[in-house]
Amino acid sequence: MTLMLGRHALAVPVVLAPMAGITNEAYRSLCRTFAADALAGSPQVADGQPPGLFVSEMVTARALVERDERTMRMVAFAPDESLRSLQLYGVDPTTLARAAAMVRDENLADHIDLNFGCPVPKVTRKGGGSALPYKRKLFARVVQAVVDNAGELPVTVKMRKGLDDDHLTYLEAGQIAQDAGVAWVALHARTTLQYYSGQADLQAIEKLKAALTIPVLGNGDIWEATDAVRMMEHTGCDGVVVGRGCLGRPWLFADLAMAFSGGKAQPAPQLRAVTAVMLDHLDRLMVIFGEYSGTREMRKHMAWYLKGFSVASATRLGMSQIASRDQMVDLIATMDLDQSFNSSILGSPRGRTRGAKRIALPENWLDDRDDDRVPLGADVLHSGG
Repeated sequence: MTLMLGRHALAVPVVLAPMAGITNEAYRSLCRTFAADALAGSPQVADGQPPGLFVSEMVTARALVERDERTMRMVAFAPDESLRSLQLYGVDPTTLARAAAMVRDENLADHIDLNFGCPVPKVTRKGGGSALPYKRKLFARVVQAVVDNAGELPVTVKMRKGLDDDHLTYLEAGQIAQDAGVAWVALHARTTLQYYSGQADLQAIEKLKAALTIPVLGNGDIWEATDAVRMMEHTGCDGVVVGRGCLGRPWLFADLAMAFSGGKAQPAPQLRAVTAVMLDHLDRLMVIFGEYSGTREMRKHMAWYLKGFSVASATRLGMSQIASRDQMVDLIATMDLDQSFNSSILGSPRGRTRGAKRIALPENWLDDRDDDRVPLGADVLHSGG
């Protein structure tokens, strides 16, 4: 069950999906710690072997090459990140080539993932994210530019099925990416129009796996470790990418590590243990951002951590507005910490679930699939989605 990424062998075939505002250095380290601790002492895991792949927030190619201050902070990895994974976004092959060469020459990361899966309108209306594979020649130029300039760094692609059911692109895009020399392709088995609604299409992952010779990873609706095992058994895919399922549950990576290494599944933690993880998460954020910004970064995670527990509405509100670590400690003291997780919500969606009202695309985007011109104003100078 070993998944290779270039010369790197992952201990378990699991990838933390890049998520804007979520997968910063603090959250990556927390998820990685849970996975590593679960695998500690396993005879199947070699010393120093990465316990999975934990990908950065999305970084735009233009912001990187122009050394935007915020972007340069985002590409800083912790000393213990032995496999540094950076996700690049862009539409212009020339800019992406420069960015890939910069990552290579300045040793900024060990792996480059290319974002062709983002369905957010501000991205797709510029021809980026999940809109780009529709323009197959431009898509091919983009992927080839990065592979050609990454040197020995492995390059991977994350994409969706297509724009909608009438404009599916994943089989052709997968072949193009394989021909360009990528290490693997990950498929979020939804269309842009679906956004995060409905269910992931396991049959599409199975079809893509059958069509390619490089590894194919599946993404979508992995809420529990059993969902990951089921996806791999059903589709034959080589690994899984986990996004919304780990929100407020970084210990999901321990569950996944146990599931793929033959270990025993652990029960869901009680609230006392969850609040300890919350404080650990905040402490990691404070090391990076300081207390003022760290507590504000933490606010978005509170509802996810407390989902499945009985917590007073005033306490929940206070947690969403914390301004200091001491305030968080005081609010935790008001909770019934010995309560168990409400197991009836296991397997239910976390994070965004709505569908797109419409697909935002550049003008006349659908007219000619072979038009490989870069849309006007496609390059953006902000990172993180």
